[in-house]
Amino acid sequence: MSAGWHAPAQQLIGCDSLGAWFTGRPERRITVLVDAAVAAAPVTGRVRTLLAGDRYETEVLELSGAGDLDAVAALAGRIADAELLVGIGGGSLLDQVKLAALIRTNPDAYARLTVPQRSGLLVLGHTTRHGLPLVAVPTTVGTGTESSGVACLGYPGHGKRLVMGTALRPRAAVLDPLATATLDDELVAEGVLEALHRVVSPYVGDHGDLPTEDALVETIAERLVLLGHEVRDARRAGRPTDDRLRLEIAKLSSLSHAEWAHLGRDLYAVKGWLIANELSSALGVRKMTAVAAILPHLWRAIAAGEARLGSAGRLHRLWSRLRATDPAGLPADPAAGIEALIDSWGIGRGIDAGPDRLAGIAHRTVRAWGAGLPMLGGLRTDDVYGLLADAAAA
Repeated sequence: MSAGWHAPAQQLIGCDSLGAWFTGRPERRITVLVDAAVAAAPVTGRVRTLLAGDRYETEVLELSGAGDLDAVAALAGRIADAELLVGIGGGSLLDQVKLAALIRTNPDAYARLTVPQRSGLLVLGHTTRHGLPLVAVPTTVGTGTESSGVACLGYPGHGKRLVMGTALRPRAAVLDPLATATLDDELVAEGVLEALHRVVSPYVGDHGDLPTEDALVETIAERLVLLGHEVRDARRAGRPTDDRLRLEIAKLSSLSHAEWAHLGRDLYAVKGWLIANELSSALGVRKMTAVAAILPHLWRAIAAGEARLGSAGRLHRLWSRLRATDPAGLPADPAAGIEALIDSWGIGRGIDAGPDRLAGIAHRTVRAWGAGLPMLGGLRTDDVYGLLADAAAA
């Protein structure tokens, strides 16, 4: 097997499946890295119970904050004696653990991460070895980082960089509603939107028709919208989301990172995500607030024929299928429709920033992802500023 081949994360439904998975592993020294906010949560207790006894030497480390490069490097040192890692927490925690596991196995990876560059994307080479075996137990829905070869890393004064490489993929992902039992319903709704945005952006942003891949994406997107409507209805009725609903959302969120969803697509057909990422970092707002603010205006531009952002025909085709989930409540126009959907799901999309601030964000976005770099294609600073200004004015 070549050094550059890395299997997809194994999906484990429920912590009981994790117990069976542990039984077949040779590792004995296990470090559990848990977000301090969920250190006393039932799912953490369940994992610790599975590792109790004489079979394992278990260490538990509590972490807090998103973590920058220095924090990740320090964490790699703290797990020096581990043979296997278990990460319990949200996307930021799991990203930290994925990067620390990578550095622990690939000391030269730290040097790669510290190389000065203006690009917001750092792609790991195919020869990069897989990090320490990692079991990811997500306590949020939407990011899907428990199954992906992607991690976000903060750089003081430079926002976030996206680190990408199959060597970052966890060995296993545990999806258990126990882990999301206390998740705020607003964050559940945002998680559905995040997974939806991830799976439809390459579909809309690419101009090529791929019948099998298109059909699969359309099915996942439709299913996500239906689940989003269920979250909406539960919130309106004053009911918490139930275990079944959160588990279905988690499964689809994880599935949205599957390679089949992106086969044959333009790697950089996700320009809205890049812009939203910079907006979120610069203003300190939640990532999905930024996505919700920009997405209707991005789709409006695509529908009007802005081919650099995506395909109007493919957008209309996709939206006609998504609108069929609630034809009475969602307008036929894709931009007005996604705006109505976001609002009906109770996701905030207000952005407070003046022209000078937006101009600075537009400049930073183009510097990190465009201006000779391929990610933004032919988009210029004025183009990005126009989208940001429309989002702020809404």
